[in-house]
Amino acid sequence: MSRHSTYESPKLDMNPMVDMAFLLVTFFMLTTTFKLPQPLAVETPSSHSAIKLPERDIVILTIGSDGRVFLDMDGKFTRQKVLGRIGERYGLEFTSQQKEAFGLMTGFGMPVGELADWLNRDVNSRQQVFQPGIPVDSAQNQLADWLIQARSVNPQYRVAIRADRDVPYVLISEVINTLLDQNITRFNLITDLEPDFTESNPSENPSQP
Repeated sequence: MSRHSTYESPKLDMNPMVDMAFLLVTFFMLTTTFKLPQPLAVETPSSHSAIKLPERDIVILTIGSDGRVFLDMDGKFTRQKVLGRIGERYGLEFTSQQKEAFGLMTGFGMPVGELADWLNRDVNSRQQVFQPGIPVDSAQNQLADWLIQARSVNPQYRVAIRADRDVPYVLISEVINTLLDQNITRFNLITDLEPDFTESNPSENPSQP
């Protein structure tokens, strides 16, 4: 009489692994902040400062090498409220679709009078339109109005300037004077972190033997 033994392959329960995968995907979806494209490409100067900008309550003024000024502020609903107040300031009425588009964009450099037509365009068409920059001249300083309305909606806003390394200082001084006129005496200058040559080239460090 012979005995027959049966071999059963081990079974692996995949349910915990699937649950873990979905938890990780959900975690990264909720915590990841995507870097949006900048409205104007600039090459910032380098410095040794390593102070990190705040992740919220920030207004960024970008100054191109040609002197054009762009403005960006965080918070979709805050941007929409600011646009509404700017419309009241200039006697303009923006539609809900225009406010929605304005709330989703990363930054802009358009005069107030041209905003409505620009916002009516789709995203791809909007990116093809040349933006002349926000007026900062003494005759019509619209940048000052944007700062006033932005800080009235969110008093916690802090200002940072991202200026191209080749922009003439006289153009930067116009923006700084606008900030000072609004009693904004503390602001950040965005720069690239300069490499530490003493660590990469220890032989050039005079303290080394």
